[in-house]
Amino acid sequence: MFNLLWADQFSLWNISLWYALPAIIAISLVYAATRHERMGPILIHAGRMALWTLGFMFLIFAVLVLMSWQT
Repeated sequence: MFNLLWADQFSLWNISLWYALPAIIAISLVYAATRHERMGPILIHAGRMALWTLGFMFLIFAVLVLMSWQT
C-alpha cells in the first residue's frame, strides 16, 4: 500500500518523500516572509512552521499505517 516508502529494496535514499523537504522549506520561508520584514524573525518563524508541518505529516502517516494494519 505504501509504495512511496517500501520499494523493491528499502533504502533511505530510495524514499520518494524526500521531494517534500524542498517544498516544505520553500513554503515555510515564503509564508514567514509575508509576516515579517527582518531576516531573523523570518527564519525563526519558517523553522517553527516547518517543524509543525513535518509533525502533522508524520501524524497523518502514523494514522494511515495504523489503519492499514487493522485490515
